[in-house]
Amino acid sequence: MLRLSYDEDRVLKLQSVARTDVGRKRQINEDAFFRDDQRGFYVVADGVGGHNKGEIASREAVDQLRSWVYGAARDLDALVERMVSGKAECVWEICCLFESGVKSACYMVYGMAELDPEKRGMSTTLSALLIRGNMAFAVHVGDSRVYRVRGTTVLQMTEDHTLINYKVKHGMMTKAEAEKASGKNVITRAVGHKDYVQVDTVDIDVDSGDRFLLCSDGLHGYFNTDREVADLCADGSLEECAEAAVALANQRGGKDNITALVVEALS
Repeated sequence: MLRLSYDEDRVLKLQSVARTDVGRKRQINEDAFFRDDQRGFYVVADGVGGHNKGEIASREAVDQLRSWVYGAARDLDALVERMVSGKAECVWEICCLFESGVKSACYMVYGMAELDPEKRGMSTTLSALLIRGNMAFAVHVGDSRVYRVRGTTVLQMTEDHTLINYKVKHGMMTKAEAEKASGKNVITRAVGHKDYVQVDTVDIDVDSGDRFLLCSDGLHGYFNTDREVADLCADGSLEECAEAAVALANQRGGKDNITALVVEALS
């Protein structure tokens, strides 16, 4: 878990824009997203391709996590208040609360699939961001991503849960080999595949002017460098950023559904 300092005196205003597109090859958009600037809560999910009812899995996972976060609003507000007053241990508690919401969503999606043969095997990626008290908290399962863009500096907050990334991380394959390898979309974790899932969490500071990009692999799969993320998101209106992101993915093939959710923090 990444932990950085925070400034207890600043209050940031949040604004966001999202765009989603079926792409040029698919018939159904299995991506789902949600954004709430007032609560600083954002989610992108991508129904796992080739499994039954991926669009239902992604939508249900987003709805379940939203219900969890809203239901825990009082506890969350209390933790944020304590964090801002200097209780550093509350950072960990907020991450745990957020993580529990993803695990609850996983259990519910799995349960729905078990009850309906037509939904058997459905699952989804899930990447969510919560911005509170000048800190950003991310939870993540699968290969959707969350980036922080600070000027021209890009930080990928999430790590892809894919077979290729696993092999590279454990020295079984070089990055050069991974670029040419097949099976890049084989994920190793998904919400709903089983009744339990391991969830990654990360916390990081937020400054005025920072932008965040949450996106499905239908977008980030076409990024050649982090510089392209900065070029898309560092400036211009949020609407222009999101629309340019979708256009880039379609221009480069549009082989999958495309979702881009851009968030900006301002003082």
